[in-house]
Amino acid sequence: MVKLRRVSQPRICLITGAGRGIGREVAVRLAGAGYRVALTARSKDELTETLSLCGGSGVVVPADITADGAVDSIFERVEAELGPVEVLVANAGIAVSAPLARITDEEWQRVLDVNLTAPFRCVRRAVPAMVGGSWGRIVVIGSLASRVGKPYIAAYAASKHGVLGLVRAAAAELAKTGVTVNAVCPAYVDTPMTDDSVRNIAAKTGRPEAEARRILEGQQPSGRLITAAEVAAAVLFCVENGAVNGQGINVDGGAVQS
Repeated sequence: MVKLRRVSQPRICLITGAGRGIGREVAVRLAGAGYRVALTARSKDELTETLSLCGGSGVVVPADITADGAVDSIFERVEAELGPVEVLVANAGIAVSAPLARITDEEWQRVLDVNLTAPFRCVRRAVPAMVGGSWGRIVVIGSLASRVGKPYIAAYAASKHGVLGLVRAAAAELAKTGVTVNAVCPAYVDTPMTDDSVRNIAAKTGRPEAEARRILEGQQPSGRLITAAEVAAAVLFCVENGAVNGQGINVDGGAVQS
């Protein structure tokens, strides 16, 4: 049975992909703002480290979010230990870089499963309790690739464009319920995922990794990578401002003006 929330209790947040990078920073930021955090990702060790940075109070749920039944199991665990999820931050994501003609069906499906289908399943599972409580905040982590297409990221861009469609439709549907749905769309962020991109560029081009990193930095007008803390600040803004709904908030140093 789902626990009923007392008004005086901190609101309960579920963050996916919380083991490192943006997810870890979001968890720390929300915990510091007084929210109770539930963390999920594949690595128990990384989640445990994140929880320690959050003050040690919360729930860790190691899981592959794309596995059959995983989303329901994650939510059931959080509901049993903390109560209904009131804030969902769907952050888990992967990237694949390859020429269009070389993307395999398996790579395409894997990117869609992690970046789009898993957030959809989390949103679908979170909405009934949020609507029942007349309050909820959903933030999905999109990307600069939610806004523009670039070479060699067809699968990633398709999945992240889909995130904006999901967010906009859900926000319109839920606008009168007290539940808001937004996306935060960063450019390249200084995280382990970008480190992987740097290594991939270096391996394919023969350039040193430092030069590959400068290429990514140069794609932002600011000339630097976005920080995970800057993304987390945008997430907290979406959580705490109930008038912001159906938006894709760019955190990209001015790369896309909208």
